[in-house]
Amino acid sequence: MDRTALDRLNHIYSGQRRILVRSLMPIVGSLAVAEDLAQETYLKVRAALAQTQIQHLEPFLFRTARNLALDHLRRERRRGAVLRQGEDQDDLAHVAADTPSPEAEVGDRQLLDRLEQVMSRLTPRQRRVMVACRLEGRSYAEVAADLGVSTSTVQKDLKDAMAACLGSFTRDGR
Repeated sequence: MDRTALDRLNHIYSGQRRILVRSLMPIVGSLAVAEDLAQETYLKVRAALAQTQIQHLEPFLFRTARNLALDHLRRERRRGAVLRQGEDQDDLAHVAADTPSPEAEVGDRQLLDRLEQVMSRLTPRQRRVMVACRLEGRSYAEVAADLGVSTSTVQKDLKDAMAACLGSFTRDGR
């Protein structure tokens, strides 16, 4: 495996691990399972990098995690179907729903609204840099070339955008 690709994966994974686990939590409903799936994701992506070059590593990491979470749910449902054949319907009433609670949905919507507000206060270039680097997984060099600026400008814009987002969420303890 290319050492640069492994270093890139390690950098992205260490920087995004908490976000990855938080994105898996609503799918699998368990912090422990989300942590396990995040680790499994790292191993799968590392194995994939040994086989092929991956241009947009960060989105690939998140897509792999989501696919592993959905596979996990399918296995659990199959296993649960076998176990439920002998259970009473009363026992099933105590099983947690697959969907988030209304309170969780409202809280998530409020967080998303706040993020949209913060993003709207960024400069257009900061927004483009944030989306390209954090959501699309593009490198600083790629973004710099597209925008016609230096990589240090891209890094500064990303740092400022991230600081604005984090500042908004840490002011009230969220």
